[in-house]
Amino acid sequence: MRNEDILRQIKGGLIVSCQALAHEPLHGTDIMAKMAIAAKQGDAVGIRANTVADIMAIQQAVDLPIIGIIKREYADSPVYISPTMDEIDALCAIGVDIIATDATDRVRPNGASLAGFFAKARTKYPQQLFMADCSTLDEALQAEALGFDLIGTTLSGYTPYTADAPAPNLPLLVGMQQCIHKPLIAEGGIHSPEQAAQALQCGAFAIVVGGAITRPQEIAARFTAALQQ
Repeated sequence: MRNEDILRQIKGGLIVSCQALAHEPLHGTDIMAKMAIAAKQGDAVGIRANTVADIMAIQQAVDLPIIGIIKREYADSPVYISPTMDEIDALCAIGVDIIATDATDRVRPNGASLAGFFAKARTKYPQQLFMADCSTLDEALQAEALGFDLIGTTLSGYTPYTADAPAPNLPLLVGMQQCIHKPLIAEGGIHSPEQAAQALQCGAFAIVVGGAITRPQEIAARFTAALQQ
């Protein structure tokens, strides 16, 4: 699928994040593939997924565009969403449609800067769509200047300097919409259809929802917390 076709397909729609880490009850490639099928049946326009194994299983299960990531921890950096060229190489090798990476203002593994890392990625894979997972407006502006194709609010609330940010961070989205010219992806803390619709109204190109759809332990916890109040 051509890049313009991928963007056209996801515009204005719901991308469902189908992820489960090793310690979570739904962990497993077969479960994530079925989750993606369920998302498609609910008219999702795309999937966000983690690990080569899960992405390959989902590619076999649905024909939706996939935002691919590899979460990997390195001892010398807090950046863990597709942090190095090793992860980029692995994702490109399986032909994922969009690759997302942490684009926050933090040092990457081996002391790399975002600018240096992304220059290598773009040079090696000039036709690949790249998404910047940001936490602030300044990070979004830097990501656009570096040449990212899509800009996301993904990491708002997950960096030390945004710990007090609202979730979802609609003010950040509005700020981005006013000065960013690349497609904006609203992601993070969207727990209801109403919030998703609000994000679209605030200028989002597409919406990513994860835990509110695909993590039943989190959904159950919200219900039980409400009952205990």
